[in-house]
Amino acid sequence: MLNPLHRGWQRFLGFLFPSESDTWLTVFRIGLGLQVTLYALFLRSDWHNLFASSGKGLVGRELGEAISSFDSPLIPKFGWLIAVGRNLNMSEETVLTFAWVSLLSAGCLLLLGLLSRPAAIVACFVHLCAAESGGLLAYGADNFMTTALFYLMLSPLPDRYSFDHWVVKTKPNNPQALGFWRRVLQVHLCFVYFIGGLAKILGNGWWDGSNLWRSLIRPPFNLVPPDLLVRFKYVLPLLGIAICLLEVSYPVFIWMKRTQRIWLAFILAMHAAIGLMMGLYLFALVMIVMNLAAFGVPSASGRALSTSRGTGNNGGH
Repeated sequence: MLNPLHRGWQRFLGFLFPSESDTWLTVFRIGLGLQVTLYALFLRSDWHNLFASSGKGLVGRELGEAISSFDSPLIPKFGWLIAVGRNLNMSEETVLTFAWVSLLSAGCLLLLGLLSRPAAIVACFVHLCAAESGGLLAYGADNFMTTALFYLMLSPLPDRYSFDHWVVKTKPNNPQALGFWRRVLQVHLCFVYFIGGLAKILGNGWWDGSNLWRSLIRPPFNLVPPDLLVRFKYVLPLLGIAICLLEVSYPVFIWMKRTQRIWLAFILAMHAAIGLMMGLYLFALVMIVMNLAAFGVPSASGRALSTSRGTGNNGGH
């Protein structure tokens, strides 16, 4: 008979390494492929202006890279690529163009599931360079894109719905490895929402709606007409409180079967509203993709358990 400590350890391992199919990984790969592709297309006309050196760009790449170097000198930056390009007699503009083409190509390859692992590595590296070199212009979407691409890069690719699987005829991935990386993504989101919700609760701006008001009237996020905000100003405190409670309770209700779909729907609606009302489309998309991959796809272990129970009941009858 197992002692309580051993049983607890077995339960922890069961939680950390559940058996999963790769359906969630397909959602994750396609969603991030779309995210990377749109990111590259949105920045196409401003790419060189954002990441050119001082005197050529809007702010100067060196300033953003100097700020990121305070965190760690080992973080990838476009300065690294440009230094290598100089040794190969390539101009800064050529290197930046090559980086943009590489990012766009990686996004398209992820959408198709072709060369999935190399595409994820290239997308993660080039996007991290862009986020760090343009540090003054980066925002929440860049941080979550970096995290999501990092997880995708390490996940057990390719999935069974990718071109890689059809062409190479790879063996099915280890269900425990698939379950582990999905669990990492799930736990990460729980920490993000709980800490974000707790920070909102500790301030006054979300209880009286003033933070929502400032967010919606601040350029360039002021897509909602001011007169409409004034007309519905009494709703803002209710929305602020609802967002606080939704986020801080996310780690509890997202795991419960009865409330999981409800909380997921609320979270997806919240991010969709942020994207539409503030123009933060990339931020909304990456959060929707991460939530769908983490909790939107039914658990394989849960389906197997339901099937076995159903079979047992039929046999009993």
